[in-house]
Amino acid sequence: MIRAWLRSWLFLPAAIGMAGLLWWAYRALPQVGDSRSLYGDYIATNAVGERHATDTVNAVTYDYRGIDTLGEEFILFASVIGVLLLFRRQPGHPADTSEAHEDEQIEETIPPTDTIRVTMQGMVAVMVVFGMYIASHGQLTPGGGFQGGVILATAALVVYLGGRVDTFKRAVSHPLTEIAEALGAGGYALIGASAFIVGAAFLTNWLPLGQTGQLISSGTILLISLAVGLEVTGGFALLMHAYLEEVIKQEGGE
Repeated sequence: MIRAWLRSWLFLPAAIGMAGLLWWAYRALPQVGDSRSLYGDYIATNAVGERHATDTVNAVTYDYRGIDTLGEEFILFASVIGVLLLFRRQPGHPADTSEAHEDEQIEETIPPTDTIRVTMQGMVAVMVVFGMYIASHGQLTPGGGFQGGVILATAALVVYLGGRVDTFKRAVSHPLTEIAEALGAGGYALIGASAFIVGAAFLTNWLPLGQTGQLISSGTILLISLAVGLEVTGGFALLMHAYLEEVIKQEGGE
């Protein structure tokens, strides 16, 4: 009881101080519709002409501040590796139940009807096409590799929810999924390093920019978006497989 009381009183001044800082920052914010960013004004005025990308958000993310996004991508990559390491089978751990038995457990937990199966299968096809579209058109419309990758990975989850457990496990636990994640993360760095070929700085957009509004445009922005989509798809698919497999083991009493 005393410890709980002491923790509360230690938390109180910290909470008051944080609230004061947040209020101070809030009062310093510009009015709605008022922009004080010279950088933002420059991007809005020049990004389309300089990069031939009609979606300036992706021009910033994958070009003007591409080095920041590279770091963010490797944070995701490291996080996925960390989860897989935490969930790996420890030495001396009792043998797991057979995969067929685990699949039966899942199907008993999620008994899909024929209507659900058919609906989910149709959704998977739509999500795969839409995810590829979003990942490959980020330089033209809102979207990009991060958004497209999440949609593609979610398509695998829909397969699972539709009761196709064996199909889900074959798709996301395949070594190609791990290779895709690694290629996506490494591909971003390699695209950035490719600028050295022409004597430019790392992540310089040195490829032909193409015609504004066309799919093949914006130089390296398109390629980086595709690499990010590959990494995000593989990473989230591996995470889902690891977590869902752990849930089944816990329900099985292991």
